[in-house]
Amino acid sequence: MTVNRTNDIAWQARQGSVAAIIQVLNERLANSGVRTRAIYHDGILQILCEASTLDKLEQSTLVKQIQQILELIKPRNIRKVNINSRIVQEQQLLWLEEIMRDPENQLLWSEEIILEQPSIFQQLIKNYQEQKSESGKIYLSKTQLSQPIPINNKSKNSAWGWRFFYLSLSLLLVLLSSVIYAVLNGKLQNPLIPETASSLVTTKKSSNSEDSFTIAVRIANQASDTGKTAKTSTQWLEIAANWQRASDLMGNVPPSHSRYQEAQIRTKLYKKYSEAAQKEAEKSKF
Repeated sequence: MTVNRTNDIAWQARQGSVAAIIQVLNERLANSGVRTRAIYHDGILQILCEASTLDKLEQSTLVKQIQQILELIKPRNIRKVNINSRIVQEQQLLWLEEIMRDPENQLLWSEEIILEQPSIFQQLIKNYQEQKSESGKIYLSKTQLSQPIPINNKSKNSAWGWRFFYLSLSLLLVLLSSVIYAVLNGKLQNPLIPETASSLVTTKKSSNSEDSFTIAVRIANQASDTGKTAKTSTQWLEIAANWQRASDLMGNVPPSHSRYQEAQIRTKLYKKYSEAAQKEAEKSKF
């Protein structure tokens, strides 16, 4: 039986949920008078820290606190984090767009950090512990509990066989993801496929251009489906972040794209949906 993780904020944050990460940060920083907002944009987790006075936004202290919290969470697939700070302002739904347009007047300071990534063996142990934890949370009915459970050597061997299979599969996936990550970050090169730097850049740009529209539509569809059942503030915040991400991707579609005009319309439409979802998140707090 699948374990319901809907209300497990810590687990959601480890999976990379931006809404859950915000909630954990705000809980940990509550005593310092700092509130945070965040958006995952272009492979970087952009965090905005706001407070009523300058002394609460001391750069070295706040950066250290946030880095420690994030490295305890170990959010999946998030390595680069940009921490921005400013005196608290009225609610701005498009805050990232504002600070990117005029960072000197919008921000007190900004600092990028790199999160320490767990080693292959640490990740393997973590995956095994999560699997073990989930397997221990199986709820049995009263009838099932009253019936004796036969145990024989065959079932024991089968159970250990499956454990070994899942352990081996986890190791293979971790190794594979590490290789892919290294290749994408330029740490490894395939000696059988020599390519010039210019051809690599061209390939990457064309791939991103072709995929932006499709990816944006897929994210928008997921946000729309999730919005039909969303109830909590955390769920609405995550939906708002997905709409914003879809809008950003549509905005990256180049004029040469066959559906460029449609992408321009969808960019504005998705932003409005993101704003509406954030309003729903505010309502759900009460």
